[in-house]
Amino acid sequence: MSYVASWSGGKDSCFACYEAIRNGYDVSYLVNFISKEYKRVSFHGTEAKLIQQQAEAIGIPLVQKETTWNGYEQEFKEAMQGLIFDGVKGMIFGDIYLQEHKDWTERVCRELGIEAVEPLWGKNPEKILSDFIDAGFEAVIVSAQSKFIDKEWVGHQVSRNFMAYLKNRNIDICGENGEYHTLVINGPIFKRRIKIIESKIINRDDYWFLDIC
Repeated sequence: MSYVASWSGGKDSCFACYEAIRNGYDVSYLVNFISKEYKRVSFHGTEAKLIQQQAEAIGIPLVQKETTWNGYEQEFKEAMQGLIFDGVKGMIFGDIYLQEHKDWTERVCRELGIEAVEPLWGKNPEKILSDFIDAGFEAVIVSAQSKFIDKEWVGHQVSRNFMAYLKNRNIDICGENGEYHTLVINGPIFKRRIKIIESKIINRDDYWFLDIC
């Protein structure tokens, strides 16, 4: 049975995919949704081309679809229907504890007639991020809410020091509520490391973004 992984380019979707593969799931595609207006992953700010480079570095084919705010669910279903015709039986998600997210994925997948797989669901966020780092993954902080995360952390790798910083400020370790987002650049499912050569930090609508050139 073939599965696809919901893919934002960040640590949670990546680690969920990794855990699913370790548990014997055959991941045939990474499925990524970008804003039709900005050609970037919503909230992450990651450009479409960087997600394409990730997929190439990993070696799993990418399905990338543009979506709109109001039409997201229908556009999501349309993208998945094409894959279902190709034999896909389920989709892997990186949700941890937000019930409304899990409810949405389960409902939409049920309506599509496929299985929703949640490898990280219900696990301790601190353990998830510790295991992610211990497994050898490298992730760079590419966006953050400025009211939670100081500018100095943007562009740095997720580390034990960053985890301590989050704990001291009582911020969710995995940023499950959107406090910060990441781009994974290396790890055990990667065939090669992605190098960020040039970037700059910008502020937009109370968010820090790492604009990667």
